[in-house]
This record gives sequence, C-alpha cells and structure tokens, in this order.
Amino acid sequence: MKNVYFDSAATTQIRDEVVDKMTSVLKENYGNPSSTHSFGRSSKTLIEQARKSVAKILNVKASEIVFTSGGTEADNLALNSAVRDLGVRRIITSKIEHHAVLYTVNQLQDCFDIEVEYVSLDSKGHVDLKDLEERLKSSDSKTLVSLMHVNNEIGNMLDLKKTAQLVKSYNALFHSDTVQSVGHFELDFEEIPVDFTAVSAHKFHGPKGVGFAYVRRNSGLKPLIFGGEQERGHRAGTEGVHNIVGLEEALKLAYQDLDKEQAYVKGLKQHFIDKLKQEIPGVSFNGACEDHTQSTYTLLNVCLPVTQEKALMLLFQLDLKGIACSKGSACQSGSDTGSHVLNAFCSEEDLKKPSLRFSFSRYNTKEEIDYVVATLKDFIES
Repeated sequence: MKNVYFDSAATTQIRDEVVDKMTSVLKENYGNPSSTHSFGRSSKTLIEQARKSVAKILNVKASEIVFTSGGTEADNLALNSAVRDLGVRRIITSKIEHHAVLYTVNQLQDCFDIEVEYVSLDSKGHVDLKDLEERLKSSDSKTLVSLMHVNNEIGNMLDLKKTAQLVKSYNALFHSDTVQSVGHFELDFEEIPVDFTAVSAHKFHGPKGVGFAYVRRNSGLKPLIFGGEQERGHRAGTEGVHNIVGLEEALKLAYQDLDKEQAYVKGLKQHFIDKLKQEIPGVSFNGACEDHTQSTYTLLNVCLPVTQEKALMLLFQLDLKGIACSKGSACQSGSDTGSHVLNAFCSEEDLKKPSLRFSFSRYNTKEEIDYVVATLKDFIES
C-alpha cells in the first residue's frame, strides 16, 4: 500500500530546512524577547529580522506585519477591531468564506448589531463584482468588505487587485483572507490596496501555530489579545521565536523557486484532471478548477458519479488505501451538514453526489495521481 498525501490545503509537510532552522533557535535562542539582557535581545533580533524578511517579500513596511498564532487569529483581529474600534457598521462578505470569517461576522452581528450582506455568486462560485459594487453604492454606512483571495475548498481565485480598487473607490475597508495564496503566488500589498490580510505558515511548508496579519499603516487597528506590549502593542503574549523564524524560512524558500514550483504542481493538477476524465466517465469538477487562470494550481474539487449511500464509505476506503484527501475543508470534515461552500452555489443535482478536495504540493508525483485515480475507479466500479 502506498501513502499518498493529497491534503496540502489543510496543512503542508514542513520542509527539512525549516525544521533545522527552528531546532537551532530552540537550542540557542531561548531568551524571552521582552527581556533586556543579551539572551532576550538575541531573540528579539531574530523576530525583527523575520518581520523585515516577510515585509520585503510582500513589499510592505515591517511595522505592518503583526505575528499571530495563525490565519484564524489574524482574521479575528481585523474583523473585531474594524467593528469595535474603527466604526464599521456594515460588513459585506460571501457565503463561501472560511468559517474564521463567517463565524466571526455572525458573532459581531449578534454583539454589535451591525448590518451583514452577502455578495452574489455565479454558477461556478465566483464573486459577482457588479453585485458588490451595487451593494457598496447602496449605503453610506462605514463598510468593511471581507473576501478571500483563494477559496480553500474549490480553489476559485478572486481578482484581488481589481476588487481592492473597487472597494477603495467607495471609501470602504478591505480585508482578505490570503491563507491559501501567500507562499503560492506573488503578491504586492503596496500595489494592491488591501487594508488587512491573514496568513498562516503551515500552508506553505512552515510550522503550525504561527502566522501573521498584514495591517496597513495608520489603519487604527487595536489589539484582540491584551496583556504585554508585544508586537508593538497589536498582540500581547510572549512570541514563539522558533515558530516565527520557521515562518520566515518557509516563506523565503517558497518564493525562491516559485515559478518552477508553480509549473510542476500545475502539471500535477492537469494530469489529475486528464486521468479522471479518461478513467471515470461522468466525473465533474466544482468551481472553476479546470481554468488555470481562475483557479489555484494547488487544489482540485472533484464531484464523483456515485450515490450518497455508497459515498459514505468513500473516504474510509481511500484512507485504507493510504490516500489522504478531504471532504471539503479539513475544518468541515467532522460535519454532517455538508460543505457550506458547495451549498452556496452548486445545483441540487450536484449536491446529491459526493465531492472530494485533493490538494497538491512539491512533494507529490504523477505516479501518486495514477494510483489515486485507479483506486477511485475500482471503488466506483465495485
């Protein structure tokens, strides 16, 4: 039996170079970064070097990078402070956002009685920018728009620059969850007028438990977590120096040979599409997965031509064969309600069929894809 990991949208395999770097820091730089003695200063220096490295990659100021525990905290930081401290009375988002956004928005609506609107989606799950503009026009309330760059379940890509420019033309704030795109695409946040983004290191072969928020300078954002004055007052709590250095190393490596890695992984995805069409009649794909200009190269959401009754055993059978993938996002895998993303735009007929998310990385091969397709074919024909 092979072991095939096709769930990199949930989390990625950490690079050996990142493990080595983190191990060195754990052994040699154990001082508290808030301490003024030499042990503390050496740790603080590593954090600030990492901040500068991250900022350089995204073409922003180092002061605009706030290290967090991950993407969920970064999303919560931006959304909560926007309502609590920046006077936002209306949030426009979509029904296919990550739950880190959707549940936070619901909580803010309950606690602060803000207005929440959901932008329309087309039949492929793309955000309707014309509808977004109409909504922006319709009210003078201070508004924040929250739309993710790359959808974590279907892989659809938002035109981030065009959307940001549209939002700013109506003097609204713009937040984007970029957890699935930073480390996989070139992004220039000085050129793209986004106010807040969320990033997580474990999505680009870094450690779990660390990420960052990009917070545009002079935004007025206030902390979500209170205590010490770490992160220039934006985020209290002793920093995990080894995790921050691991994030820095993973991000630098991600962009070192990005064009080459994109081409390789895109080739894997296309090979998977071609093999599925060849071997499994009636297979289809959710979202815009087949269009490389509108979908990330790292992810494929497959709708299989079997009944829901048979589908109940599908993930179990794949796991027995050593194949790791997801029923929607990893955050949804324990839910019986189905994918909120697919429910938002798929037809009733497609929702009757099982859908699986396969996501790829530099560590996968075409031989693994052939094995997965053969396993799926055997299951469907059995």
